[in-house]
Amino acid sequence: MTPFDPETTTFLIAGPVRIHPRVLRAMSMSSLNHRGDYFHGIVAEIRELLPVLFGAKGHQVVLTGSGTAGLESVYSSLVPRDGRTLVVTNGNFGERTDQIVRRYSSTVTTVSAAWGEPLPVAGVRAELDKGDVKAVCVVHNETSVGLVNDLAAIAPAVRASGALFLVDGISAVAGIPLPIEAWGVDAVVAGSQKGLAAPAGLALVHLSDRAVAALRPGTFYLDLAAHLKSLEKNDTPWTPAVPLFLALREALLLLREEGLEARLARTHRLAEATRSAVDALGLELFPDRRFASDTVTAVQNPDGMGDAELRKVLERQYNVLVQGGQGSLTGRIFRIGHMGIADWPDLLVTFAALERVLAKAGRGREPASSLRAIVERMP
Repeated sequence: MTPFDPETTTFLIAGPVRIHPRVLRAMSMSSLNHRGDYFHGIVAEIRELLPVLFGAKGHQVVLTGSGTAGLESVYSSLVPRDGRTLVVTNGNFGERTDQIVRRYSSTVTTVSAAWGEPLPVAGVRAELDKGDVKAVCVVHNETSVGLVNDLAAIAPAVRASGALFLVDGISAVAGIPLPIEAWGVDAVVAGSQKGLAAPAGLALVHLSDRAVAALRPGTFYLDLAAHLKSLEKNDTPWTPAVPLFLALREALLLLREEGLEARLARTHRLAEATRSAVDALGLELFPDRRFASDTVTAVQNPDGMGDAELRKVLERQYNVLVQGGQGSLTGRIFRIGHMGIADWPDLLVTFAALERVLAKAGRGREPASSLRAIVERMP
């Protein structure tokens, strides 16, 4: 196996994303006493910076664990044991939500659309109109199919129903606008390795006042009430991943320096340029273009070209990493991540290589057409 060299590889998978050198340096400190004053100061600074990430004040928690740990912390602590929970799915991560929620709620209704189809708004509203839904669980950005769900279309109905609004924002936060307060969202889970561009291994959770009041004991390790209580003292209830906390602080500082709105705008420009480049190559997006994600673009493989003929060639011959499809979409789509600190040179290198792969397969268009499409979108 060829060793992976982050210095020479163009890295545009859907997460983890490329990490800034400042973040890498921050996490290289020698061991710290996680119950000492220095580390408590780190936690205090992180607490001050987290509202920058979420674009809202409120109650925020940092968990040592992946984004899935964050989801489990929310669902185990907030979905009703006896009341009805509504889960919305149209991709792999919506299905994961459904699987987790069913471990904690005895009555679950799933409103689903096919993978890559838009959010089933009418179905959600119809279930809410029945008046007995206590929590609604939905993925904001369905990474598996490159589709952003239109939460604004269901937010008023969720709010009117009185149900808790619980959102998987793992690949949306710091990449796609998520007006938490305007939409009445009660819990949002972010992953450190996506739009924030920190290393994988931390889950970040935002909670509304209403959600905090509704908390009950969840799993022992992921008990949100226990984490909130410790964070009041700038501490954690269990041993944290200290190097990741140091990296998190630096990534949050970088985000504050850039500004959340500026990062969202840059990510949107990169997404628009990616879609234009896809068009220039005569390729097709997988989801409906109206709902195409700003953090990851899912593209249909040309007929007769699977992972071996396209994505693996990009990696082995051109040192460009993009991501494949999941489940039934394996070998049928590839996904280009453009969140975090991804920037214009990443796109140019990726599409120059993709043009070459397609040309060698006899599927080329006018040379450099995708590169011109990108350059036209550059600021």
